[in-house]
Amino acid sequence: MTTDRSAQTDQISNDDKSGNKSDSYHWKVFWVVGIALFAMVLDFSIVSLALSSIADEFEVTLRTVTWVAISTALVTSAIMLPLGRVSDLTGRKKFHIAGMIFFVAGGLLAFSSQNLEVLITSRVVMSIGSAMGQAVVFAIVIGVFPENERGKALGMITTMVAIGAASGPIIAGPVIQEFGWRAIFLVTAIPNVVGIVAAVIVLDDSRMGTAVRKLGTKYDWLGALSSAGALTLLIVTISNPFAFEWGSVQIIGGMVLSFLLFAFLVWWELRIPEPMLNLRFFKNSTFSWSTSVRFLAFIGGSATFFLMPVFVQSFMGYDQRSAGLIMFVGALGMGLTSQISGRLSDRYGFRNFTFIGIGLMIITNIGFSFFVSDTPLWIVMPILFLNGVAMGLWMAPNMNATLSTVNRADLGSMSAFLNLVRNVGSVVGQALAIALIAGIMLSRGAEVELSELADAGEKVTQAFLIGWSLTFRVLAVITAIALFAAFRTKIYTQTSQ
Repeated sequence: MTTDRSAQTDQISNDDKSGNKSDSYHWKVFWVVGIALFAMVLDFSIVSLALSSIADEFEVTLRTVTWVAISTALVTSAIMLPLGRVSDLTGRKKFHIAGMIFFVAGGLLAFSSQNLEVLITSRVVMSIGSAMGQAVVFAIVIGVFPENERGKALGMITTMVAIGAASGPIIAGPVIQEFGWRAIFLVTAIPNVVGIVAAVIVLDDSRMGTAVRKLGTKYDWLGALSSAGALTLLIVTISNPFAFEWGSVQIIGGMVLSFLLFAFLVWWELRIPEPMLNLRFFKNSTFSWSTSVRFLAFIGGSATFFLMPVFVQSFMGYDQRSAGLIMFVGALGMGLTSQISGRLSDRYGFRNFTFIGIGLMIITNIGFSFFVSDTPLWIVMPILFLNGVAMGLWMAPNMNATLSTVNRADLGSMSAFLNLVRNVGSVVGQALAIALIAGIMLSRGAEVELSELADAGEKVTQAFLIGWSLTFRVLAVITAIALFAAFRTKIYTQTSQ
């Protein structure tokens, strides 16, 4: 059976190289899964802009309505890793289609929701679908593209992420203004309906090189539950939606308990023969250091697209629609350079692109730290664009370096793991930014809601900008540590070769 599968995979590879019919198949597969990825990233960026409208309709506070967003981060992060392993065991075509069905069903439920509880439930359903999609998309693309075009494929995926992230602010304003906040869930559901039909027609597990195994007693249920519990507790503690004091028993206890759960998870995964996540990959220096680069770089870069809209609207005086267009330049830079770095990393390797990209991130973080209330647009937009260029330069080559160490049979779980690293890094970075800015403002007696910054007076403005400057300098230091990790990746890779 194994020999037949290997022969089939070899035949697929040979067809790709010889220019036969399958030569275009990998691009068909890319566009099928790219549609879903675009919609899922769009959903994440578009919903955050609708929270104020949702709070007004359901007559709840902004703190309460943030559970619409928090529930998404919790569910996606908690179940992505276990689901990645499921995709390795059950086959990626039906797993991908099931994810899109969950996403569409949740979107329709959100569209028809009449209270906040139903809306949050619908977001949980959508998040299950989103986690399934994110868990398997890299595995599908890597599995179908020739090895010498892996970087190109990952660059294209990064571009789809950039387009989805950039489209959210641009689409949200007009849609909410003309049709109300419920319409945004139709906007994100429609592409997935198209994607479901396309996936049924195009995707073929045998041509994607999926090694299907039975899902039975060997599935690591204890590892799955442990990882879900540890990640849920960690994200709730870091995001602190209940506004506990940072030195409180709840926060310290949450961090300690999540650490203990992670320690148990590591012990358990190294003990069993069929782990949910094969931690032995960390023995490979390329995998361990490149994963560290990914985590640290996402911490260092996550706050930009979270804080910049606040700065552009509260200090520069632009409305929501104009702020979306200004933020678009960052996503444009990411989309352009991810194409270049992805393609060229196949030829020249990942190291130089990673060094240059993360080095630029350090520079742009320092540049952001010098922004003041009257910083002109002609300075803001080029730095935003360079920040996007920096992100696009390192993301695809870093992913390429990491996945090059992974066996085909583990691509689903590793794809999920790397997406989880991105999500947790982003959550940590945003929480760190909020904690630093809020701490500075609180220490100066200038604590207000972010929506009230524009009219809060000179004292509040100065406190916010001091916190802003400190935040981006701290993020620059974290990004510098990521650069060191990238340097270690280079040393160990060259030694091993």
